[in-house]
Amino acid sequence: MLHSISKFISETGFVLFPAHPGNIVMVSVGLILITLAIRKNYEPLLLIPIGFGMIMGNIPDGGASPLDPEGVMHFLYLGIKHEIYPALIFLGLGAMIDFSAMLSQPRLIFLGAAAQAGIFTTYWGALALGFTPQEAGAIGIIGGADGPTTIFITARLAEHLLPAVAVAAYAYMALVPVIQPGVVRALTTREERLIKMKAPREVSRAERILFPIVGFIVCTLVAPKATTLLGMLFFGNLLKESGVTDRLANTAKNAFIDSVTILLGICVGAGATAERFLRAESLKIFVLGLAAFTVATAVGVIAAKVMNRMSKDPINPIIGAAGVSAVPMAARVALTTAQKEDPTNFLIMHAMGPNVAGVVGSAVAAGVLLSMLG
Repeated sequence: MLHSISKFISETGFVLFPAHPGNIVMVSVGLILITLAIRKNYEPLLLIPIGFGMIMGNIPDGGASPLDPEGVMHFLYLGIKHEIYPALIFLGLGAMIDFSAMLSQPRLIFLGAAAQAGIFTTYWGALALGFTPQEAGAIGIIGGADGPTTIFITARLAEHLLPAVAVAAYAYMALVPVIQPGVVRALTTREERLIKMKAPREVSRAERILFPIVGFIVCTLVAPKATTLLGMLFFGNLLKESGVTDRLANTAKNAFIDSVTILLGICVGAGATAERFLRAESLKIFVLGLAAFTVATAVGVIAAKVMNRMSKDPINPIIGAAGVSAVPMAARVALTTAQKEDPTNFLIMHAMGPNVAGVVGSAVAAGVLLSMLG
């Protein structure tokens, strides 16, 4: 009896935790993410599952780490390792996205494309810090501000970096309201931030239906390696815009994407074990991730400034920051940044143009990187 009691005590977390200080650090990080989600409202749908997953995965001898081949989490994590969850997330995302803002002003596609400069700039930065080309490609995609795309390409190119890259991508997506306003103000004048854009034209139903079909074909001709992501995105959008599959579209953009988001988030967190996360390379990845977001935002704003000078119709440079594909967070940040200067300036529909273009752009960029490095 005494032996059984002694064995039980020796296997409790109170005894095991002191021998695993790294796990204590990761549990603390998980608690911080949950706190930021609840108190600051930073992407709670992502940070709460990721934070709680971190706590689960770092309980010593808890069996909730994907590294435990007999645990349930090991099998749930296969959805990340084999790129299942990112593709399913894109299906739901496509059913949620309204491309009308982009279709009404096609020139805004260039702002979504310009913001992808963060991906390739960070790629070269990662190479300079000693990462392999495949690792640099996985890190660079953080600049696309698209969590599912980041997981998709990292699982293909550098699976061992997945915990750090995925957490960095989602953490910086949550910090878009913190990072972007300062960059925008540094690169624009008050007169530019006060620019009001004319109302976008009405987009016909035929255009909305044709776009996911034509857009898919064109984009996959450019980047065939991104066919899975782009196919699910445009298929979800076709369900929405066709007008005859409302039940499927409503399921995809509500219960379906919510369920997959829960699994994705908790698996990303559980995969961030102390053994895989607490490495010197993780700090480099977080620094590069911040640089990626900053460069993407800056290039988008600069591109909008250039377009404004060349265009007959004024363009507020703030919307260039929305070219990163953090939908709809980046568009909301553009709106609030503009309204701090003029509360009557409603930029949200204009900002959604480059924002949704950025979703497509990051997927295409991922396909290019896979073609080059896969």
